[in-house]
Amino acid sequence: QVKLVGSGGGLVQPGGSLRLSCAASGTIFSIYTGAWYRQASGKEREFVAAITSGGSTNYADSVKGRFTISRDNAKKTLYLQMNTLKPEDTAVYYCNARFGSNNCWGQGTQVTVSS
Repeated sequence: QVKLVGSGGGLVQPGGSLRLSCAASGTIFSIYTGAWYRQASGKEREFVAAITSGGSTNYADSVKGRFTISRDNAKKTLYLQMNTLKPEDTAVYYCNARFGSNNCWGQGTQVTVSS
């Protein structure tokens, strides 16, 4: 099992940038697929981006070209670089790591995009 701790959220103006981090501990993080999800108030949790152990990435259409997911296996850390943020990106962002039947979640970090 992986224990995940997300960080880096905050308040940013429209058009601004933030980088979220997710520190993993407890196992061999490099074999896990890492992902970010988000949940806006009153809405279902939705997929944002994922990166496999081999480095292949996948993004939701709503964030393509603006967000970049990456990982540093030596540091056991997952990142989400968010650029050109919009008010509709406001949500609690959760990091996720999965391998086989193991599906682990971080505690969530709030991102608010507002002027």
